[in-house]
Amino acid sequence: MIVILADHDIEGHAYSLMGVLAAEGWLEMVDLRLVTFAEAGLRLDSSDRLVWRFAQEHGMVLLTNNRNMDGEDSLEQTLREENLSRSLPVVTIANVGRLSEKRYRERCALQLLEVMLEVEKHFGRSRVYIPFR
Repeated sequence: MIVILADHDIEGHAYSLMGVLAAEGWLEMVDLRLVTFAEAGLRLDSSDRLVWRFAQEHGMVLLTNNRNMDGEDSLEQTLREENLSRSLPVVTIANVGRLSEKRYRERCALQLLEVMLEVEKHFGRSRVYIPFR
């Protein structure tokens, strides 16, 4: 099973991406699961560092909008300090505001699926932005 941990501030958007994949039949062919903070037992005010570590420890790819770069526990600082060659990537939606556009949402969903199916190609990359082409 491939597991995506949806950052709490984009859970609705994450569900819409999964909806695209379901509508196109992908979820019948690929064992892909979306997990929310609540399902994972994470507090909404969890630090970026705690969330990243949790995702790594549980083999989950974190799907995020673009967590801030402020402070010692920011996602960017965490990635600079803790990302290893075997670390799972953080998939970051380049422009969450555009997910209301059907074509953009479809591109993001399919590229998220592509990353998840070939996740080992992305080990050690701190972030993968979608859409990437």
